[in-house]
Amino acid sequence: MKIYILSISLLSFFLLSCSSKVQKGIMIPDKHTSHISLDWAGTYKGILPCANCEGIETTLRINSDRTFQLITKYLGKKSDSLETFGTFVWNNEGNTIVLDNILNAPNKYFVKENSLVQLDLQGNFISGDLSDKYVLQKVTALPIYKITDVTWRLVEIQGRTVSRLDKNKKPIQLRLNSKENRVNGFAGCNNFWGSFNLQNGNRISFSKMASTLMACPDLQLETELYRVLEKVDNYTIKNNSLYLNKAKMAPLAKFEAVVE
Repeated sequence: MKIYILSISLLSFFLLSCSSKVQKGIMIPDKHTSHISLDWAGTYKGILPCANCEGIETTLRINSDRTFQLITKYLGKKSDSLETFGTFVWNNEGNTIVLDNILNAPNKYFVKENSLVQLDLQGNFISGDLSDKYVLQKVTALPIYKITDVTWRLVEIQGRTVSRLDKNKKPIQLRLNSKENRVNGFAGCNNFWGSFNLQNGNRISFSKMASTLMACPDLQLETELYRVLEKVDNYTIKNNSLYLNKAKMAPLAKFEAVVE
């Protein structure tokens, strides 16, 4: 009888352990994947090996909304930098991101702490003498204390998160030039420009913005951004985020600094 009770107890313990990972037929995700446990969003840079050039200068920015910006330049060749925007997904194991909109080139990166390892076209680690060179290191952003001469990417407007999930869509951003007191940027469809005025006490005002006249299906967010810029009268910078405010009300827009 004692042996029977002991066996039942061990079986119950085993079933209870399994139930910690499966509840009502739903698998509980592993909380130790790169996707969940690492602070992976940010900018990564490096020079990757190249078969017919001096190296591929690569900058890859991956954002928390699963969008990316990839800039590549073939060193030693007379060619401009190639800039690609898009979205990415995680593999089933949660340790590798896969970039869309990349044709005939590697688009898979194994995510480690503060680095990305470029994989081959099949998603395998690259072997050989240069295997340790296929690494992009995360760029640590220095604290930003000024609003000018920094590229700011829009992440929230009027309390709503700005998601950039459409393929090929550039980020909405602006930059204030301290020498000319001019502001220019991209509003989702059109480029825009204008002027700004800074005063003591973090006070700021913008002129009415001029823009190109591209016709896009939806200009609502773009129009809203222009209206916000005309309303703001002060700003705050905290943790490399820029908040544009009206008086002491809630921020009208929030931007994040782009590491350059």
